Amino acid sequence: MSQHQSTIDPSKNQDGTLTRHMQFQNTQATQDLDTTLVNVLSKDVPLNPINSNWLRIFLPRTALSNQRKLPLIVYYHGGGFVYLSASSTINHDFCFKLAEKLPAVIASVDYRLAPASRLPAAYDDAVEALHWLRVTDEKWVCEFGDVSNCYLMGSSAGGNMAYHAGLRASVGKFDPLKIRGLILHQPFFGGSQRTESELRLINDPVLPLRSCDQMWELALPEGANRDHKYCNPTVVEEGDDICFDEIKRLRWKILVTGCYGDPLIDRQVRLVEMLRSRGVDVVGHFGEGFHGIELLDPSKDEPLFVRVKDFIHQC
Repeated sequence: MSQHQSTIDPSKNQDGTLTRHMQFQNTQATQDLDTTLVNVLSKDVPLNPINSNWLRIFLPRTALSNQRKLPLIVYYHGGGFVYLSASSTINHDFCFKLAEKLPAVIASVDYRLAPASRLPAAYDDAVEALHWLRVTDEKWVCEFGDVSNCYLMGSSAGGNMAYHAGLRASVGKFDPLKIRGLILHQPFFGGSQRTESELRLINDPVLPLRSCDQMWELALPEGANRDHKYCNPTVVEEGDDICFDEIKRLRWKILVTGCYGDPLIDRQVRLVEMLRSRGVDVVGHFGEGFHGIELLDPSKDEPLFVRVKDFIHQC
């Protein structure tokens, strides 16, 4: 077992608390307008003080002198529903570059983590952020962001969140916020039956299968198995077709990205197939790489940003 594999797995303590062995650096927001060397400004705003959740908003400096409003991307970070936050350096840097390269206003959501807050708590926070963005008078959102040109995007577990938040939002009322599409970046899904890619990459150094199992055990509702719809999107329950019908009526587009070196690639391909079978306008783009490649190796992120930019222009 590699050192990486031994540290990715959190440990349950006898008192029910959790020890997260992996530690991640954090980066503070930078909203000082006088810091001319910073191409993207960022600030933290509270979402729900009761749940201690919040958003980090990223604003390209060019927006300050541009009369045209920018697309709004609501971003949900990864971490298996157990790790990371919107302030984690890995996520801050990714959103910084996303805002800069597109350009766009990014609202990165800091949500409650499992096991203290099991699913659907993260989904609740994801949708609550949409309601906040719908009514907020926050200047960076209202003055520089186009809330009528909004996209839900997430990486890994965040991709799972963007999908489920999208299903909820499709049947909700969010005017004047208008969602145009979903961007599911290497979404984190599972199921009770092992796929070929999971077995082939069972000891993957980034996302070993046993770590997936443990994170799902911590995140799913008590007593739920891996074919719960939160985990396995190919399990369609009564009422889900209403969401798909609304997504089609609203003319949303969905982009699913993945890498062949990711143990989850088979699940991501099946998600695309399932959505297509229901008439949803979905594009799957799969290439070389591993799970989280654009966050773990930023030198490889340019193709993703180009793809996201093209997707937004097509919506």
